Amino acid sequence: VLDLVGLESKMWHFPFELSGGERQRVAIARAIVNQPDLLIADEPTGNLDPINAHEIIEIFQSINKLGTTVILTTHNKGVIDNLGRRVITLDHGRITRDDKEGRYII
Repeated sequence: VLDLVGLESKMWHFPFELSGGERQRVAIARAIVNQPDLLIADEPTGNLDPINAHEIIEIFQSINKLGTTVILTTHNKGVIDNLGRRVITLDHGRITRDDKEGRYII
């Protein structure tokens, strides 16, 4: 699992020795270690710089290709536009838009 998230060389490091992006990858690794059918990620790129955010999204895409359904919530337009996947927009708990291969529209 650490290889999948790009942290095989950090196996014996303590959390305080990891960057924010590396800690985020550890959290993802912990979430997928038992090969769940569904993974829900709430704002997984919210506190990351654009490079780390892109790497995290690539990890989720790899997980999805292995058969896990990934539900990702974000306010980051760039993340959504780059994915080109289904976009469901909610407003106060109600679905206001559902596009199969949508883009984020404000």
